[in-house]
Amino acid sequence: MFVHGYKAITHNKGPGIDTKNNFRILLQNEFKGLLNKSTKIWINYLLGGAVSALLIWSLYRQVYSQLNHIGTPGFSWAGNTIFLVFALLLMPVNLGLEAYKWKLLADTAQPLNYRKACTSYLAGIAFSIVTPNRIGEYPGRILYLKRKNTLRLISVSVLGAFAQLFAVLFFGVVGLLYYNIAYPGFWEKVLFVVCLGCTIGVIYFYLRFEQWAPKLQKIKWFRKFKTYGQLLKRFSMQDQVNILLLSLLRYLIFSAQFMLLLTWMNVSIPLVSGFLMTTLFFWAMAMIPSVALAELGVRGQVGLFLFNHFSPNSIGILIATFSLWAINLVIPALLGSILLFRMRWLR
Repeated sequence: MFVHGYKAITHNKGPGIDTKNNFRILLQNEFKGLLNKSTKIWINYLLGGAVSALLIWSLYRQVYSQLNHIGTPGFSWAGNTIFLVFALLLMPVNLGLEAYKWKLLADTAQPLNYRKACTSYLAGIAFSIVTPNRIGEYPGRILYLKRKNTLRLISVSVLGAFAQLFAVLFFGVVGLLYYNIAYPGFWEKVLFVVCLGCTIGVIYFYLRFEQWAPKLQKIKWFRKFKTYGQLLKRFSMQDQVNILLLSLLRYLIFSAQFMLLLTWMNVSIPLVSGFLMTTLFFWAMAMIPSVALAELGVRGQVGLFLFNHFSPNSIGILIATFSLWAINLVIPALLGSILLFRMRWLR
């Protein structure tokens, strides 16, 4: 059938007929005919199953490896499990806030209900576990949505990433100020000045992003992203402030979880000083390059360096760090990996 169709195109070619274009259309039609509905369903299941299995296997290997490193034969603790329960209860609050923030961002590009925002967010976490510093989270969310206006979603993703980055830098400045007072040193002062400058730059760029976007369009490579400026003008200043407040609130929830887990593991730290050191912990984790599946070792070293100032309970610090990682990354990534099994890779 394909050969006859091609002959018909070439032999009946007349003036004004684009043979190459007709041939391309014929190829597309033949391919669509091969990929009937049942075939697409099977391919979707195979692709989704392969991706889900790979991510779940990676999660299992990493958790198993880290538990072996942390585990100490005969170690036990007498911590009150109510602190662990409270930390776990904060997980859906944290996930819900981020899903709501993503809904606010994506709504300016396309209508998105809260349920779809949640599943997209979880899929993004699953994708992020194999990328440096979890940069694959927003691309994963966009890929899961599978919509035509991808450039607009990229725009709002940039805005959301800058809001969360500001939260980390803002509290990082507070933590570094405390550290410079408590443990003064030359490099500590340098880090404080650099972090303060970056924080000012990020918030300026965030609040005036729609003014910077047209300048980016003058660069040849960025011209195809001209929807940046057109889209972000739809955000009012109040919208941007609300997104920023949600990012700051999420940060406080992360900090509360870590404090609860440290208390659960009998790591004795003062409330105010512990919170300020926690802000340094999250700041350091954002600044140090790492892959989510391998970052637990980095988290453990950073946690020991910071919290050993207050407590010699190194095992407790490591387990609290692992628990925070598992609650906020492993469990949501596992849910996201299962969702990817049902994702329609071909439409």
